Amino acid sequence: MQLKFYEETDRQLIEQYTITEQQLRYTKSPQDSIELARVEASRHPVLALKEEKLVTFLVLHEKEGVIPYSTNERAILIRSFSTDFHEQGKGYAKKALQLLPTFVQKYFPTINELVLSVDLPNIAAQELYKKCGFVDEGVRTKSYDEELIVMSYYLDGNKVD
Repeated sequence: MQLKFYEETDRQLIEQYTITEQQLRYTKSPQDSIELARVEASRHPVLALKEEKLVTFLVLHEKEGVIPYSTNERAILIRSFSTDFHEQGKGYAKKALQLLPTFVQKYFPTINELVLSVDLPNIAAQELYKKCGFVDEGVRTKSYDEELIVMSYYLDGNKVD
């Protein structure tokens, strides 16, 4: 599996990606995320490809995107994280999260923390993030009246003060 930034030539991969209404309760579609990235330069859509097929999608959001979730100016937010409905349960989300620290260090060398938020009822996602090294330090926020758990992954292994 490999991670790469979205390019216009990847449009067909996005069109073939299946995301369900159930998934959309917790995340934005890749199409919507790419449209937002077109107008906000701080958003960076990332594709996780397995043998040239898009299996997992996410957005790295730097600068103002992190502000509601972290006071660390060197953090980057993972948002719009999803796995193609037909590819769920195959370990692709976990693998993408495992590849992400190296990817971020390569393209964003000043970043020292990955931050994400997960809906309180989304236990499966919380467990996945914990298995991949994200920690819940008790930070909570709200979005659309839903309580969110904020989780962090420290690229150097140490909590940022």
